[in-house]
Amino acid sequence: MASSPRPAATAAAHRRGLIQRPPSAQAYLSAAAALLVLAAVAFSRAGHRFPHPPATRRCRPDAEGSWSAGVFLGDSPFSLEPIEHWGISKADGAAWPVANPVVTCAEVEDAGFPSSFVAKPFLFLQGDAIYMFFETKNPITSQGDIAAAVSEDAGVTWQQLGVVLDEEWHLSYPYVFTYKNKVYMMPESSKNGDIRLYRALDFPLKWELEKVLLEKPLVDSVIINFQGSYWLLGTDLSSYGAKRNREISIWYSNSPLSPWIPHKQNLIHNTGKMLSTRNGGRPFIYNGNLYRVGKGQGGGSGHGIQVFKVEILKSNEYKEVEVPFVINKQLKGRNAWNGARSHHLDVQQLPSGKPWIGVMDGDRVPSGDSVHRLTIGYMIYGVVLILVLVTGGLIGTINCSLPLRWSLPHTEKRSGLFNVEQRFFLYHKLSSLISNLNKLGSLICGRINYRTCKGRVYVVVVMLILVVLTCVGTHYIYGGNGAEEPYPIKGKYSQFTLLTMTYDARLWNLKMFVEHYSNCASVRDIVVVWNKGQPPAQGELKSVVPVRIRVEDRNSLNNRFNIDSEIKTKAVMELDDDIMMTCDDLERGFKVWREHPDRIIGYYPRLSEGSPLEYRNERYARQQGGYNMVLTGAAFMDHGLAFKKYWSKEAEVGRQIVDSFFNCEDILLNFLFANASLTSTVEYVKPAWAIDMSKFSGVAISRNTQAHYHVRSKCLAKFSEIYGNLTAKRFFNSRGDGWDV
Repeated sequence: MASSPRPAATAAAHRRGLIQRPPSAQAYLSAAAALLVLAAVAFSRAGHRFPHPPATRRCRPDAEGSWSAGVFLGDSPFSLEPIEHWGISKADGAAWPVANPVVTCAEVEDAGFPSSFVAKPFLFLQGDAIYMFFETKNPITSQGDIAAAVSEDAGVTWQQLGVVLDEEWHLSYPYVFTYKNKVYMMPESSKNGDIRLYRALDFPLKWELEKVLLEKPLVDSVIINFQGSYWLLGTDLSSYGAKRNREISIWYSNSPLSPWIPHKQNLIHNTGKMLSTRNGGRPFIYNGNLYRVGKGQGGGSGHGIQVFKVEILKSNEYKEVEVPFVINKQLKGRNAWNGARSHHLDVQQLPSGKPWIGVMDGDRVPSGDSVHRLTIGYMIYGVVLILVLVTGGLIGTINCSLPLRWSLPHTEKRSGLFNVEQRFFLYHKLSSLISNLNKLGSLICGRINYRTCKGRVYVVVVMLILVVLTCVGTHYIYGGNGAEEPYPIKGKYSQFTLLTMTYDARLWNLKMFVEHYSNCASVRDIVVVWNKGQPPAQGELKSVVPVRIRVEDRNSLNNRFNIDSEIKTKAVMELDDDIMMTCDDLERGFKVWREHPDRIIGYYPRLSEGSPLEYRNERYARQQGGYNMVLTGAAFMDHGLAFKKYWSKEAEVGRQIVDSFFNCEDILLNFLFANASLTSTVEYVKPAWAIDMSKFSGVAISRNTQAHYHVRSKCLAKFSEIYGNLTAKRFFNSRGDGWDV
């Protein structure tokens, strides 16, 4: 250890600032505030950044958004519903139902083609095969190419075929049609100043240029055969006064390959009396009427779909009227895959009178939103820094003056950039600035005496503000696009049912619970198991997904696992109504369950061990390095598998024990799962944060932790006698995704 400095040297060192005086109480207080801020940063980062494994975020949205494509089915083009509403099961049964989006840029990348988004899809039916052609943006060249995928199961799953058309200019809007038994594609090529027609040489992978139709930069163009003529509709960017969003131009011909004659009324609807829109997909014929699909408000970055009924289409006259068109989209706002924007729809009828199929593009994130969020986040960080400095000065822990020696001229040689007079002039200005700053600092320094009650209140309020601002700023910076995105499994998405059990004394919990979780991206619907008292009216619960209240005949914890044939998904998330966590935590747990659908995937691990058996909490389980149970008050499971086990004959005695203790239903289910498999039957996912609202309401059976654990230890002893000892450990940090540590 170094020896202590001598007294004279020590005093000089203090004057030079080389040795600090012992920290004062104010310094400790300021350090505590700084630690709180850092803790808030770590807390927020853990919740918003680190839980996302890089493998699930390969394809990053750019300034144009994060577009992807989804499938809709219906009995008519005016009754389309998302594919998840049809309850179709695929992907080894774990993805039930298959959910939108069904084609994403990640799948295109998996096929070996860099992509940052998928947009403007068109369908082409060939026998039982459905082909989808779409724009994919290459993030390396920043250019749009045309890619394709094929489905053999009515649009449920798609095999990526990769890029099928690549030019030296941007391509988009791949309108595909047949003419005289040949397949043609007319993609947008306005960057090249013309509109081109390609013919398939080896469908769907190889195309060659057939001819240039028009030497005009048309966008969003389609060709339709109607009433004996062919009509080309598009937006002509070269037309005088074209607003790009409202006008269309029309040409007509005897065939797609013949010369095109301009319509007498071009530009259509350019008077402003009736606002038309540029095309937003393929026109379709339904009940003998022609309908044109247009982009909604916002034009090129449209926010919706409009449909127009074409009443007159002649060489010298055109008339259309907008008709009601409401597609049954999710109501989750930004959390839905098409919640931010959708501007393209292609609708066709499947052969042999089967349902209609529609494919739509969608985006979660408005353009430029990531930059906007970063800007706000760093601005908030700047405010936090200023508040820290000002607060430190007010309580006297930060020196409010700058040393004047900073303005003294240096004696070493300088380059010839400034002469001596210029240097001393700058030093004088710097010295004047430092003096003025020191005057300002003297007005701030030491203005709050933290030893007084009033001063302590000031300090606590400022510290709370610092923590809140830091969390908000970190959320904006590390919170991604602001939408809680679901996690795909092999490019596939799904949904789950959220089930909670409650009674009349916890209604205020339930209202908050339903409003929050109904906005989570993968929640299809919510089932409320009502055990006791008068159930709420349907309108009392604010939700963007269907909510079903299942009133039980008697108050029993066994009701949580009642077999329910009305549940439309394979996965059920059992969640106590007093547990509040982020949607991202739910999405992470759902991903892990889809990887292990035969297990219970939960957020609260517990350990049963010892002789006699004791029920131990998560902290103890971590100290011992493992767990063998998870609480089903926050857990995913296959309801068909789990509920059947719970109501089996072998579980009858266990259910009686649950009723006698009014406790332990989750422990019983853990035992039943453990007996059914020699491998791991439970998995743990660590939530970024979770709040137990029962601590505030005081209406939970577990509010007295010691008594609650004592009862559960009794249950362990009884269940072990009936079903065998549950002692095998399941270790932490075993999956490798970082979510179980």
